[in-house]
Amino acid sequence: MNRVAIITGGGRGIGAATARLLAQRDYDLCINYRHDRDAADALVSELAASGGRVFPMQADIAVEDEVVRLFERVDAELGPVDALVNNAGILLPQMKVERMSAERINRIFSTNVTGTFLCCREAIRRMARSQGGRGGAIINVSSVAARLGAANEYVDYAASKGAIDTLTRGLSLELAGEGIRVNAVRPGFIDTRMHADGGEPDRIARVSPNIPMQRGGRPEEVATAIAWLLSDEASYVTGSFVDVGGGR
Repeated sequence: MNRVAIITGGGRGIGAATARLLAQRDYDLCINYRHDRDAADALVSELAASGGRVFPMQADIAVEDEVVRLFERVDAELGPVDALVNNAGILLPQMKVERMSAERINRIFSTNVTGTFLCCREAIRRMARSQGGRGGAIINVSSVAARLGAANEYVDYAASKGAIDTLTRGLSLELAGEGIRVNAVRPGFIDTRMHADGGEPDRIARVSPNIPMQRGGRPEEVATAIAWLLSDEASYVTGSFVDVGGGR
């Protein structure tokens, strides 16, 4: 029987690369997206050829009712969830803290932090052995920005990812006896469209000389780390962080 995975923000970038790899490893998948339906539909069409069950699901994870609806749809379409990849996150244009509004900060935290908490909550209610579940694995996509701070550019984003690191550690301890492993990957400068969201599409080229490996990363390189943490090969790994940052 195939395992069931939910990938939030799964229509592009790291999420899409993870979906492709998990489909190859016989997962049934829910590809969550917020706005870009065309990208999600195209990915689902591509993955359907692999023979597994896969469907797209629109939901804004910052909205509690939509998170509940997302998980209930997976219950109905695929059955009990075994793996949750909390990949959805937003980045706003580069800005120093002195210019940030409460609206901007709250928008970042609503998706990157509150949304991740809500998805974890719904997964726990289905995976936990004390709730009749069979266990599972949760992977949170953090960022090396949580360590570096992203000064002068994205301190709010970095702070939100610092919160995800704390969530990962605390939740891993809370769930260790429930058969649920919780880990995180911390991507560095990965070549995705997210940099355009921040107002600098060519950011990778600018920062590459400051990366020890002298290049940006590929979404597939992050996906490989996620897939390993989900696998039975990582069965004794919880509360851990895998940095995928080229040495930075």
